[in-house]
Order: sequence, then structure tokens, then C-alpha cells
Amino acid sequence: MRMVIQEVLSSSVNIDNKEVASINRGELVLVGFTFSDNEKLIDKMIDKLLKLRIFPDENGKTNLSVKDIDGEILSVSQFTLYANCVKGNRPSFTQALSPSEADKLFEYYKYKLSNLYPKVKFGIFQTDMKVNLINDGPFTLILDSKELFNE
Repeated sequence: MRMVIQEVLSSSVNIDNKEVASINRGELVLVGFTFSDNEKLIDKMIDKLLKLRIFPDENGKTNLSVKDIDGEILSVSQFTLYANCVKGNRPSFTQALSPSEADKLFEYYKYKLSNLYPKVKFGIFQTDMKVNLINDGPFTLILDSKELFNE
């Protein structure tokens, strides 16, 4: 499982020129799944996400989590996080989970994250989304479950 986390002042998702989700200050989280991912791993990644201290405190140090600042989360599925660009110029997506399997994991991810943190919104799986954001910083992190948990 991979996550790209961006600290944002605001972010939104539009589909067919209609806004389907928007947040103010918080995190835009792009999430992708691969073959070894499962519910246990998703639980660990969500725990890490919610505890990440990426927001500045009163001294400008990154000591606060999204929960600490009462921020919001907008999360969007993104299979391209598993693109492989090693050979040639056209990305390969063979490490991305199939849409049907990824959809099941994304549904679990949405359920679990929503139950742990109420200020969360989501894009719509497997749609052509236009994602808008105003980065703050910019501050962007990549979390990869294989690096974090050796899974």
C-alpha cells in the first residue's frame, strides 16, 4: 500500500464538472494498493497516517497531527502510485491491484478511516476525477507499507 500525503490549505474533487468532495486545512491523501495488501496492513497504515506529525506547532516545528489541528482529510484512490517506469517511456501498472480487488480494499479503507476520524471525505473509485489542491509549504510525504512494515 502506498500513500502520498500532501498538507493542504484546501482540496476538492470534481467529477463531470460537479464538486463531489472538498476540505479546508488538512491532508490530501492519494492511496494505491498492490497484491500483498490486506485489511491488517490498511489498519497499520491508517494508524500511521493519523499519528503523523506534519503540521507546525506554535514554534513552527512539525509536531502536530491532523487530529491535533482538527484538520480534514480528503482521500482519493490512485492506482498510478504503483507505476513502474524502469523500462522504456511508457509506465507499466502490473504491480497495481486489479480494479475489483482494489475497490474492495478501498471500501474497507474508507470504512475504517471514517470510523477512526470523522473529518474525512473521499473521491469516487475508478472515475475520472479532477483533484484541486492548494499545497501548504508544500509539504508532501510518501508512505510505502513495504518500507514501513517490511510487508
